[in-house]
Amino acid sequence: MSKAAQPLAGRKIAHLTTVDMSLEYLLLPQLCAARDAGAEVIGISAPGSAVDRLEALGIRHISLDGSTRGMNLLGDLRAVRSLWRILRSERPDVLHTHNPKPGVYGRVIGRVAGVPVVVNTVHGLYASPDDRWLRKAVVYSLEAIASRFSDAELVQNEEDLELMRRLHLAPRARLHLLGNGVDLDRFHPSAVAGETRRRIRAELDVDDATVLFGVVARLVHEKGYRELIEAAERAGPGAAFVAVGGHDPEKADTLACDEIARGEQAGVRFVGHREDVLDLYAAMDVAVLPSYREGLPRSLMEAAAMAKPLIATNIRGCRQVVDDGQNGCLVPPRDAKKLTESIRMLADDRDRRLAYGARSRAIAEERFDERTIVAQVLATYQT
Repeated sequence: MSKAAQPLAGRKIAHLTTVDMSLEYLLLPQLCAARDAGAEVIGISAPGSAVDRLEALGIRHISLDGSTRGMNLLGDLRAVRSLWRILRSERPDVLHTHNPKPGVYGRVIGRVAGVPVVVNTVHGLYASPDDRWLRKAVVYSLEAIASRFSDAELVQNEEDLELMRRLHLAPRARLHLLGNGVDLDRFHPSAVAGETRRRIRAELDVDDATVLFGVVARLVHEKGYRELIEAAERAGPGAAFVAVGGHDPEKADTLACDEIARGEQAGVRFVGHREDVLDLYAAMDVAVLPSYREGLPRSLMEAAAMAKPLIATNIRGCRQVVDDGQNGCLVPPRDAKKLTESIRMLADDRDRRLAYGARSRAIAEERFDERTIVAQVLATYQT
């Protein structure tokens, strides 16, 4: 396609997130696709280690002052002021915001600053059905206000979409089911050599007879690490555990040092943030995510694409990846006993693990092809 024929040629598209890691690890296919379609693509976020890698790919990065993951009123006000200045200076044609905090103030500031097209992705409503009514009221009210400032709301989760329609959290015409996806060629059972699997398991001191359960998630309570650690204590012989994810000190529920020490004593290998996550998936026998809240969890999609059986909590988002009894097990959130039972069942049943893994790959091919997601996002920019 010639540049003149590219529908986004010459347009400036800005993505707003809290931190630069989100631009790289969650949104990079969308950024690169818009770049390849002829657009100038900008990432706006707090700066970090991903900035150089983004800019090497032709994604210009602009630092957002005051942007933090945690609750910080003064920082949030600085971020609002910084975003206003950036948008008035850059004059993007499209502002694409991402939840939770930038998705609220970004939509409002984008519209007030005169951005022609404002798009928001709902990565998961920041309140679960079990939360207290006050939290739900605040989250839903903010969402209802902010959605009136956007042109499109791209909702990853089918259950969030239904809830938003039922509670009128956004004008119905602006609501669109987006879903989420991964690179099915990169995350493929044949993508990693057997020798790599053996090397990683040796690094973790896990032998061939042991079933390795792995979680890929930030080290915060919301991801269910308390229950995972308790399950590791209860699981007994034949099961080992690895946790892949970095600390998130800005979050109030970050895992404390004594909790990590307890997990290590139970046999959980905490390996931190890793760039070789594909190799770690290959080394795992089962992927676990005992989270309390999710949008549409990327780690489960990636593990499914790698043909891994799954154990996850029975919550929105996880239910879109795990068909209970088909490719894995759904357990109640905050229930270490039920989590342990599912771990023990899969540790003891190799045939079930293989059957669940094969179905996981089929589900990934049916539901989670990132090319479909990227195409829908780019089409939204042209409305």
